[in-house]
Amino acid sequence: MKIETKNGTSPGATTMIDAAVAESGSAAHRYVRSSALRSGPNAARNLADAVHYLTVLHGRLPSVVDLAGMKVTLEQSKGWLASAATGFALERTYLTRLVVAVGPLPSTPGQAECEAAVVTQHHAVEMLARSERTGCAPGAAIGLVMDWAAIRPVLDAAADRFGLERMECRLPEEEATRAFAVQIGETSAIERAVRFGVEQILIQHTGLWNLLESREHARQAQ
Repeated sequence: MKIETKNGTSPGATTMIDAAVAESGSAAHRYVRSSALRSGPNAARNLADAVHYLTVLHGRLPSVVDLAGMKVTLEQSKGWLASAATGFALERTYLTRLVVAVGPLPSTPGQAECEAAVVTQHHAVEMLARSERTGCAPGAAIGLVMDWAAIRPVLDAAADRFGLERMECRLPEEEATRAFAVQIGETSAIERAVRFGVEQILIQHTGLWNLLESREHARQAQ
């Protein structure tokens, strides 16, 4: 039997989101966890690669969070989205500074195909954030903010490597993000759409890390 909270959402909804982020998010990816990315002999090129492609995926306007803000009608829900939009605007600024600091994109076989693949990912993310399915766009914003906790240390490692001062991350805390997920999940159908949005963002992030790992291997083979 489904247990309902006061606004109709299941108390297990955020647990499922947490599990998805833990199992399928960036923190679980072998390349993100590897020493090769952050401290190996080719770390400078690997980090530069990550910075450039994360910028292609998430460094443009409007962001996933900005688009999600256009899809939420509940006035009480806009506080989290406003905070997340402000925080992610600072993350875009950080990415811009990092792109300048790391220099040109590392030369890698199949460069054109890689760039096209990440541009396609960006379009997929944008379409997700523009979805008319109620709950999907804010779910994408939730997935981005929650998974960014694992992506941010990679950016900080790049800042350290290339002599750039770290910027403070001002994205909403996890507890506030979970509370937002519960708040907007007024029905089971919206809950499912929220989880779908989260999962699709994680899929795109996994695809990006797979691509970056394959690029590292291709450079080693040169």
